[in-house]
Amino acid sequence: MVSIDKFGDFQIDVLREVGNIGAGHAATALSKLIQKEIDMKVPQVKIITFDEIADAVGGAEELVVAIFLRVEGECPGNMFFIVDLGSARNLLKQLIGMEESQEEMLSELEISALHEIGNILAGSYLSSLSDFTKLNLQPSVPALAIDMAGAILSYGLIELCRAGDYVLTIDTAFLGGEQDVNGHFFLIPDPDFFEKLFVALGVPLNGDY
Repeated sequence: MVSIDKFGDFQIDVLREVGNIGAGHAATALSKLIQKEIDMKVPQVKIITFDEIADAVGGAEELVVAIFLRVEGECPGNMFFIVDLGSARNLLKQLIGMEESQEEMLSELEISALHEIGNILAGSYLSSLSDFTKLNLQPSVPALAIDMAGAILSYGLIELCRAGDYVLTIDTAFLGGEQDVNGHFFLIPDPDFFEKLFVALGVPLNGDY
């Protein structure tokens, strides 16, 4: 199993490009869904440790909406798409015209809409990654949770999918109205994920190219 500690600048740049391509396809899929042009800020693609994930979404006590799915096939892993509650409401209001409810928590209709949006975003991201690498990658049925980030991540990462020390994170903002919708993709690799990815792309496993 190749260690990310041994990656050079070239390997990290390849992972950034993978993140950019996936986020761009996700924005395009969302635009087609709502039949409205969606602008997207240039994604910030980083490799972080598990301990840094909660901070990346605003802290362990931040109330967030998370879509989780299992990546199955030739290069298995796990994926989260996470937005804070404010961005979730902006997404519903700006992108699909759903008026904000007076309830503190999201209604069943809002949750259903977010589940479908998250499904499309994560699925299109994974599809673009599959096309780019020529690897067979299939998403599981996504699950949605609304809770504090620490609670969601503790369950999702420690109990379900903690297999390594590093996560590929893609932070971006979709611009569909007066306010940004800030989203975070987390691609959580199984052992040998990066090795299989780089072999498929013809990228050397260690050091600079």
